[in-house]
Amino acid sequence: MALAFALGVRLRDLARVEIRAIWAFLLAALGEGGLAYAAARGLLPPSLAGPLAKLWVLALVGYGLWQNRHLKGFALIFLGLGLNTLVILANGGHMPVRAETLVQVDLEEYIPFLAQKGDGVHSLVGPGTRLPWLGDWIPILPFRKAISPGDVFILLGLMGAAVEAGLRASGRPLPRRQAALRVLLVLLALLLLLGLRA
Repeated sequence: MALAFALGVRLRDLARVEIRAIWAFLLAALGEGGLAYAAARGLLPPSLAGPLAKLWVLALVGYGLWQNRHLKGFALIFLGLGLNTLVILANGGHMPVRAETLVQVDLEEYIPFLAQKGDGVHSLVGPGTRLPWLGDWIPILPFRKAISPGDVFILLGLMGAAVEAGLRASGRPLPRRQAALRVLLVLLALLLLLGLRA
């Protein structure tokens, strides 16, 4: 959002942005969270909850992305979703996460749980893990999260789509140099904030 505002998008412009099938994205998040909770509470075995959650998310998010294909930023989201789907399918429906990364983000208390049975969504990287470099290994310290390369593409795509949609709604694009300078300043400010919180 800060990037959109830096590029001259106003709040009222964002109110006019047309994001189609937003319900699909919300249901995907709720369903994945619910299945992870069910697996963690022992209501469903992780071997069933993990693949079911991923199928649920893939179907709903895929539908939502297809409905919003008019926004160029969604191409990066498709790429990220594809990378995440690839690693999840290669690992029996679970996203592998590195124990070292969990320690870095101060979530080491989850290591024994994931090593024992998993949460229906994640599993620890081990000797049998396929494509571990596509799993959750990137630490986001201020938010105590581990994300995957696919998640990075998804986040970049979301930022791009928000900026593009806001600029389309505003109807007044900035000159390229001015836009590039503003993008650079926002990204530097974001890096500074993340560095201060770490």
